[in-house]
Amino acid sequence: MNSDDLLLRRAEDADADEMARTWLRSFSAALPTVRRAHSDDEVRAWFTHVVVPHHESWVAVADGSVAGLLVLDGPELDQLYLDPSWRGRGLGDRLVGLAKRQRPEGLALWTFQVNGPAGRFYERHGFTEVERTDGSRNEEREPDVRYLWKPGS
Repeated sequence: MNSDDLLLRRAEDADADEMARTWLRSFSAALPTVRRAHSDDEVRAWFTHVVVPHHESWVAVADGSVAGLLVLDGPELDQLYLDPSWRGRGLGDRLVGLAKRQRPEGLALWTFQVNGPAGRFYERHGFTEVERTDGSRNEEREPDVRYLWKPGS
């Protein structure tokens, strides 16, 4: 199955647990050296009680399973995570495209400096690096990078 066969739709309350599982698999695969600030149970509770009910959350569904997720919080692209089996198959491109359509005035995001593939991905999609930090302001205490996208840039 390729990314064209996926259904992109707004997340529903019933998706929260599977979104959390996808997030956990993706975080572990993409960021093996980054200390997670929260337990699996805390991540599941966060998706159930905060993310899905209070943020614009989207899922990419393949064969009834969440293959990827996108969370927008105002102008922030807050979360974009793919199941590891879906990396490199165009799904991230589709989710960034959706984010840009939902926020045509522009987007901002943070990613960890250690996640070079994510930085290259966002730069390919027109995001520009605007700030680097030592990580003292995030829960993981991991150096991070701020990216901005403005239409026409």
